[in-house]
Formats: sequence, C-alpha cells, structure tokens
Amino acid sequence: MDHSPAAQRRLRAIHSHLTATAADSNSHLRSNPTAGEFFSEQGYSVVLPEKLQTGKWNVYRSIRSPLQLMNRFPDSPEVGTLHDNFVRAVDTFRDYKYLGTRIRVDGTVGEYKWITFGEAGTARSAIGSGLIYYGVPKGSSIGLYFINRPEWLVVDHACSAYSFISVPLYDTLGPDAVKYIVNHAVVQVIFCVPQTLNSLLSYLSDIPTVRLIVVVGGMDDQIPSLPPSAGVNVVTYSKLLNQGRSNLQPFCPPKPDDIATICYTSGTTGTPKGAVLSHGNFIASVAGATVDEKFSPSDVYLSYLPLAHIYERANQVMTVYFGVAVGFYQGDNMKLMDDVAALRPTVFCSVPRLYNRIYAGIINAVKSSGGLKERLFNAAYNAKKQALLHGKSPSPMWDRLVFNKIKEKLGGRVRLMVSGASPLSPDVMEFLKICFGGRVTEGYGMTETTCVISCIDDGDTLGGHVGSPNPACEVKLVDVPEMNYTSDDQPNPRGEICVRGPTIFQGYYKDEVQTREVIDEDGWLHTGDIGMWLPGGRLKIIDRKKNIFKLAQGEYIAPEKIENVYVKCKFVAQCFVYGDSLNSTLVAVVSVDPDILKAWAASEGITYNDLTQLCYEPKARAAVLAEMDALGREAQLRGFEFVKAVTLVPEPFTLENGLLTPTFKIKRPQAKEYFGRAISNMYSELSRADSSQKTL
Repeated sequence: MDHSPAAQRRLRAIHSHLTATAADSNSHLRSNPTAGEFFSEQGYSVVLPEKLQTGKWNVYRSIRSPLQLMNRFPDSPEVGTLHDNFVRAVDTFRDYKYLGTRIRVDGTVGEYKWITFGEAGTARSAIGSGLIYYGVPKGSSIGLYFINRPEWLVVDHACSAYSFISVPLYDTLGPDAVKYIVNHAVVQVIFCVPQTLNSLLSYLSDIPTVRLIVVVGGMDDQIPSLPPSAGVNVVTYSKLLNQGRSNLQPFCPPKPDDIATICYTSGTTGTPKGAVLSHGNFIASVAGATVDEKFSPSDVYLSYLPLAHIYERANQVMTVYFGVAVGFYQGDNMKLMDDVAALRPTVFCSVPRLYNRIYAGIINAVKSSGGLKERLFNAAYNAKKQALLHGKSPSPMWDRLVFNKIKEKLGGRVRLMVSGASPLSPDVMEFLKICFGGRVTEGYGMTETTCVISCIDDGDTLGGHVGSPNPACEVKLVDVPEMNYTSDDQPNPRGEICVRGPTIFQGYYKDEVQTREVIDEDGWLHTGDIGMWLPGGRLKIIDRKKNIFKLAQGEYIAPEKIENVYVKCKFVAQCFVYGDSLNSTLVAVVSVDPDILKAWAASEGITYNDLTQLCYEPKARAAVLAEMDALGREAQLRGFEFVKAVTLVPEPFTLENGLLTPTFKIKRPQAKEYFGRAISNMYSELSRADSSQKTL
C-alpha cells in the first residue's frame, strides 16, 4: 500500500467525508452530503479520482472495499500464503471429505471414493519430504504434466509447504511447448502419468535440467530403469510417498511475496509466456472474490476445468479455505454428465461453451417433444421468468411439473453456477436461472490478475455484464482514440480495462520487455479488453483491442461478439467469423452439430454418404445461414455484422488441430490460414453473385 504523505492525506480526506451505516444496510457505506468532491457511490461500485489534482473521476472499486483493497480473508487475516490456507483447512476440516475419484469395479466406473483433508495433509508432507530426500533444493520448479486428479492438488500443496514453485504443463500443449517451458522455467522434477512418460523419455536429452520424474498411477515393476549416465531418477508416485513418509522433513513455509506458481499462457501467437504469481496474489484474489459467498463442507464441487489454468487453480484455493469437497471427473469430457450425475455437485463452475450446449440440448428436446409438453414448458418458463423479474418467489408447482427433471441433468443439487473464460449470453444466463433455480453468476478475469477482476454481485438481476470489481483490485478505463473509445463517451464511459492491486502478477518470467508492455509505471495492468461502465458501477466487456479489424468501408468489427450470437444457432457447434479491409462483408466457417444437421437432412429427404458430403450440400448451407440470420436479427446486429456466406465443416475446432488455445479461444491467425481456401471461395462466390446482380 502507498504510505506517502500525499496518499495518507487523500485517505484522511475521503475518510472524513464518509460515515459507516448499519451492518444490515444494502450499502456498506454512504457518502455524507459534502463528500461529492472525493467519493461517489455508484450502486455496486464506488468511484474515486485517481489523482486529486486532475479532478478526473475514473477509478472504480467494489462498494465493499472503497478505502483499502482486500489482501486477506477478513475472518482469517493470519492466512497469507497457500501453505497457511491448507494448514488451516487441515486443522479445521481434518475429518471432512476433501478429494474424491470414481473407483472402477470389474472394469465399470462406480461411486466416488474420498480422502479427507487430514489424509491429504499427510500425503502432502510425504511428497514434499520425498522431494527433499532426492535432493531437490528449496525454490526449485516442479512440473505437473497430467490432468485433474487428487495427486495434482497434493503435489501443489507439497510445493507450497516446502517452498517449491509449481509449473503446470498442459497435457494439450504438445512436446515442443512442454520442452520450451521445462527449459525456460528450469524445471527439476516432472510429475507425469504412464501415458506421457514415454514421450518425456524420448526427448530427455532436450530437457537437461530434469533430475527426477515421478509417475502418478504407475506400477513399480513397469518403470524403465535409466542408465546412471542419464542423471535422471524415474520413480512411481507411491514409491516417492513411501520414501518421504520414512524421511519426514519439517515444513519450509513460503512468505506471501514468494512465487507460488509460474502459469504459462499459450496465447494465440508466439511462444508461451510464464506469468509469475505469488502466494499473496492468490490469497488476495480469492479473499476478495468470496467475501460475500457462503460455502461450507456440505458443498460439493466438480473439478474438470483444466488445473493448468487460473480459473480452476483459484477455485481450488476457495475449496480449501471453505472446506468444500472436490470430486474429479474421469478425464473424459464425453462422460462428464455421467460424472455430474454420480457426484451431484452443489457448486458448478464452467465455461459458456458447455452452458450453450446444455441450453441448446434442452431447447431442442422441448421443441421435438411438441404438443402439450412444449406448451407446458413455455407456460412454466414464462411464469417463472415474470416472477423473477418482479422479485417474487415463483410457484413451486412449476418446478415439480417441469424444472426438477431438468435440474437432475446436473445432479439435482446445484445451487450456484459460475461462468467464466468468455462472455455468457444474457439469454443463456436467464435460461439457466429459470431452469436450474439456483444463483447464476458470471466473472471476468485473466491469468495476470490471478483470476477474478470482476463478478456479478449476488442480488443483481441484470444480465449482459461482468459485475463490479473484485474487492481486491481497482479498475479504470483508458481512452483508445484509434478505436473511438473514450471516457467522455455518452451515455457510458468506454476504454481499455486496466487493473491494479494485490492480485496483479509479478511479471512474465525472464521477460522484462513483455512485462513492461502490460504493466505501466503506475502499476496498472493493461488487459487489452475494451470495457464500458454501465449504471450501478457494472463493467461490460464490449471489444478486444487486438482482435478488432476493419472492413473495406471502414466499419470496425469485433468478431467474438458476432460469434457469441451465432453459436446459439442449433446447427452451430463452433463458429469462426472472418473479414478484412479488402472486403466489405463478413464470412463464417461453422463446425456443425452433426446430430442436428443429420436430423434436418432426414426431415428434408436429403440423401448423403457421409457428414462431409452433407456439409457441401448447398441446401444445408442455405438452411444454416437462414437460421444464423434470424438469430442476428434477434440480437440486433448491425447490417455489416451479418455474415453473407458460410462454409460448413464436419470436424470441430480443437487444440489438436491448432485452432484453439487451451482456454478454448479461437487462434485467429491459424484459423485464417487453415480455412484459407474456404474463405477465398466464399469471397469469390459473393463477388460473382454481386456481379450478376449488377448485370441484371
């Protein structure tokens, strides 16, 4: 915190113009009539001048932290590191269930089997001691090269307890990126699974810093023995556990400013960048984001979002603090709904991609049921919608008749649904609230801010925004004149979203140049996202600084906004919208939903040999484009935002074919190249159609 005399004067001036209100008031603070020149309350946020002398009111903070940003849990100020957090959890929730996996009986996946917080604490001490037994020094980087399972979190807790730095290695990054990260972060130990062991051993000479490989789920008699000249030990996780148990070492606790993890972000271009996040970053971010949340050991959380990403990492800090039970998926996204049914979570965190599929699945099921069932669903939906709009409790009859069956799709107990990583359509959010009956919220964040920048507040019924600032950070918008976004825009200020506070990362590992590109001299992190302040101090993401492009007539296009409209089309699984300054119109490549397209073809009496042939069928392209147009009109897209031609492709955009980042964002330069011929053909078709119209 800034302790300069000027800062202290500013705080005293603001303090003297504020009075506290009763604890049960909606607002935690209210301004005295004379506070206008120092402090302005805006619903969920407060606005302060960044510098008193400029008189510019542009810094927004949460109403919960107007005078000092949060950096600790209010109920547990002694928790300053991830190690402190877990020690407290082991003491407080020792015999409560913590980590669960589904056990196989006779080759069939059965119920969840659990270990307690106490048992996880014992394993954490053994794994950390095992690493010391092998001579791994404090401060070393430890690579985690496998998907979500209990051992991932146990290793992470061991890193915190013994002052090691955890470095997630995405299982989807491929060997080149893994090699790069291992060398860049000087990784000395890699925890992997049998499936990734052979590929690691194949390029062992390219990763000379590695001295120990630990195989999670490996059998001792199946571990290859390497010659002593290799300088690398390969052991199973269970062997390391036993060696550590026999040689237990005292903890080597980190300090809040020590590095907890180096989280590599893939980005859409270039080599991965390592975001350096401290223990204090994590504690501040999660303490701020959960200040009004009420979780407990009776809550159950499904872990399937990649632990290599900040969204799931931050969620796991939350589960530890509140003693929440964490059940893991089997590792197969196709069986995710089966895992949900077995676990019956109370808290469900996901991304719009899955929520959109749930939405589309229910809508299609309702439409195909037809007749009485469809009318009953519509009546129930509208009745519940009206009740929620007017702040009333809907009749329980509708749940009994219609919605309880839908709730069972997520196990029947979900009380909180959280969306992050990309924008969730307001229609889908409303749909989830009505169908599942719990609270639905949306957050906005990034790796460099240790996850949450802002989140929709409890009780806020307005959709289409990402809420007010996390109480652990402050937010301002900076003018982007080349895109015509300024703080003077009417009716709402617009600009690049900048964030400051104890959640901001320490920088990119070994990359001062890129760090300085995103963090300015006043400590503001420039996100590259364009935001707008809505009434009530709510933030809305409206654009991306990098992905903007111009059409031939000079109109600016934000492709993600348009893709988020079209992805609700029943035929569309994924959508890539393309345009450039040489052309006056947009085109799209659509990865189709095979079942929906085949059902449409059957209804139209269209015969085909395979899905690829059906995608080439002109009638299919016309039907998909017509449906997309209808959604575009519904969403009030401007004329030049409508795509004028579409190419259907049978294969999805994936990490494997290089079209998605590991956070499921489209890699635009790669998609442009990959679909180059299709894009060229669409523009040629449009040009021919345009010429023939002119001739007529």
